[in-house]
Amino acid sequence: MQSGEPGTATGTESPTTTLEPMPDVETAFEEIEVESPLVGIIMGSKNDKPRMQPAGEALQEAGIRYEVRVMSAHRDPEKVREYCHAARMRGLRVIIAGAGMSAALPGVAAAHTDLPVIGVPLSGKAFGGLDALLSAVQMPPGVPVACVAVDGARNAGLLAARIINS
Repeated sequence: MQSGEPGTATGTESPTTTLEPMPDVETAFEEIEVESPLVGIIMGSKNDKPRMQPAGEALQEAGIRYEVRVMSAHRDPEKVREYCHAARMRGLRVIIAGAGMSAALPGVAAAHTDLPVIGVPLSGKAFGGLDALLSAVQMPPGVPVACVAVDGARNAGLLAARIINS
């Protein structure tokens, strides 16, 4: 190829680039999923699903989209951290966290997000949920967790709906 032919540039010429036109705003926003969930329901074990289901039912009755994930604050703390760090960016506005025994999940979630976190202490075999209740309500300053009654998942869903609709 000789200098000056199409597709070449000499030291005195600048290469020409074709800029793609920007899509109009409506087209760009068509790609954004507007049906994303507003509430994340997380729990420490898949065995907790039946006791956390009333939270989803309350949200569904209120017409609020939600997602459900199982993640343990003790077995997979990095997964909890990543989920909570990305929650706001993904469009979540509230996190409901259900856990039994040490019930660390609500507190760990609250430590990794600035979204409202609602703790649902779940009943266990040894102390009937008292251990989980005390863990969920005894949070250090700066790490707030709203807490409902033991196995109070329905109230957690109703509270999340009030937060979203306020």
